[in-house]
Amino acid sequence: MSKVQTSASEALHDVLRDGMVLAVGGFGLSGIPADLIDAVRASAVKNLTVVSNNMGVDGKGLGVLLEAGQVRKVIASYVGENKLFAEQFLAGVLEVEFSPQGTLAERLRAGGAGIPAFYTKTGVGTLIAEGKPLADFDGETYLQERGIVADVALVKAWRADTLGNLEYRFTARNFNPVIATAGIMTIAEVEVIVQPGDIDPNHVITPGVYVQRLIRASARVKDIEQRTVRSRPMLAGVQAGE
Repeated sequence: MSKVQTSASEALHDVLRDGMVLAVGGFGLSGIPADLIDAVRASAVKNLTVVSNNMGVDGKGLGVLLEAGQVRKVIASYVGENKLFAEQFLAGVLEVEFSPQGTLAERLRAGGAGIPAFYTKTGVGTLIAEGKPLADFDGETYLQERGIVADVALVKAWRADTLGNLEYRFTARNFNPVIATAGIMTIAEVEVIVQPGDIDPNHVITPGVYVQRLIRASARVKDIEQRTVRSRPMLAGVQAGE
């Protein structure tokens, strides 16, 4: 059965609710499900707990949910590119649970694999460890981290077949595969939709069993967080104007 929906709003209309846990793929503005994020913004759902590596930038990506006051808590590893995020956190308006980046990825992977908790050395002896169980293994101290399961997971992929098998491209892959498995309901936004069998099985990163709904991404400019360029030195023997 095809999992393709006609729009982001259709894909989300019966799954969003106040106070839910929403996991969103992406790294900065790379590999974000922009249409789905905009549909969450338009829904006016509130008191969200958002799980993502970061919250985009001001006015783009997940930043639009912060601007709309729809987010109560964020579980993330980084806040540096979003001024409003930092302001709301410092003002006590927004609850933030910081998680080391690798730990966050493993918490999502564990949640998707049905593993409720695991132990890691990362964060031992720091504020990250406060209130968390500790245990010794082979003479070393580890802290317990809980797996994350989201009510809804929103991910971005390059290509999918109508059964929901997903293929990612380059750095846009980032957190998307682990977030796709960690959602009770996973909705994927993709650029290309093909028929079953058109994707080489060796290229499938997220099997369709994890994906309940699909939408085709709208055509839009892919934003870049920070553009750093330098002048290219002229090739030897080539004069200006030639």
